[in-house]
Amino acid sequence: MSSSVIVIGGGISGTAAAWELARHGVSVTLLERGDLASMASGWTLAGVRQSGRHPAELPLAKAAIRRWETLDNELNQDIEYRQHGNLRLALTPNDVPAIQQVVADANAAGIAATWLDGADAVHEVAPALTSNLVGASFCPTDGHANPQLTVLAFAEAARRAGAEIRTGVEVLGIETDGRRVTGVKTTMETIFAERVIVAAGVYAPRLLDPLGIHIPFTIVVVPGIQTQPLEPMLDQVLGIPSGGFAGRQQADGRFRITGSSTPWTATDHNADNVMPTLGQVGNVVAWSTRLIPALAQIRATRIWGGLIDKTPDALPVIEATPEVEGLVVAAGFSGHGFCLGPVTGEILADLATEGVTRHPIGPFARARLDEVTEAEAVTLHG
Repeated sequence: MSSSVIVIGGGISGTAAAWELARHGVSVTLLERGDLASMASGWTLAGVRQSGRHPAELPLAKAAIRRWETLDNELNQDIEYRQHGNLRLALTPNDVPAIQQVVADANAAGIAATWLDGADAVHEVAPALTSNLVGASFCPTDGHANPQLTVLAFAEAARRAGAEIRTGVEVLGIETDGRRVTGVKTTMETIFAERVIVAAGVYAPRLLDPLGIHIPFTIVVVPGIQTQPLEPMLDQVLGIPSGGFAGRQQADGRFRITGSSTPWTATDHNADNVMPTLGQVGNVVAWSTRLIPALAQIRATRIWGGLIDKTPDALPVIEATPEVEGLVVAAGFSGHGFCLGPVTGEILADLATEGVTRHPIGPFARARLDEVTEAEAVTLHG
């Protein structure tokens, strides 16, 4: 079997890349070891935000928001995208300078954001929140979407355009002739291709390390809780400065809430070893009921843990690798790659077919990690 481009990974980056390639007439095969959206893109809070971004990511986030605003029409699928804003909450006076800086940085970048001074100002935007708040940043152009529906919509659009999407197929290695890509070896066969895109999340290193391409990852697990459906009470995505809580109400009325990450040291994930500890779950519940008092009487219907592939500077690696011609990598999104997905797909398709992209990806070259000496914290997901 052969294909012009093989995409490894069935999350939002991989399926978006397959869509971009297929709709431009490129023969593409996507391979996913599990199910589509079964890893980070399914576990995520699924925030779609520009606020609070590292300056290097802002151009991509801005471009992504423009895509998100019409993405349901593009993919011919309701992906439950809602653009009602993001609130980063100040819980104490000590939080205020950092959150006001988020507002200042957004405004300096041409993104509308405001500081809501005091609990009354926050309640005008989000009445369901506790009155014990000092203030919040508010970026009205941020939002959220349904992660599973979005990934499936990209995959189905790619299929309609001619892509082959194969799940339950594990890639064991990337084949080369010593200089350039020749294909991939799976558990079932070798598939020949001149170009390979690796968008495999936490499993990217095991494909890249044998080629001498090393991305320093720390893998962490983030707890997630979903509640029973409720009447609409919260439009915005919530976050706090420490990253210990983030949440939103889904289109179906369920709350989707995440908490602080902890190290994960297993080799292969399974249903048990990604589950959060009771301590993690307890912290998520405590934050949830403290910030949204009505949730204290609401039942949790699902608990999960999500793995995050975190780089030392919490920025992704996106590049056509200099070591192996035809090999393109997107990994290490550090818990905030979902928003970027539509544009990441564009970039990966560009790099695979043209070797260059119009989007500014210089800050995401792998070589910059040689200079990073201090790890950055993950404070918002999406």
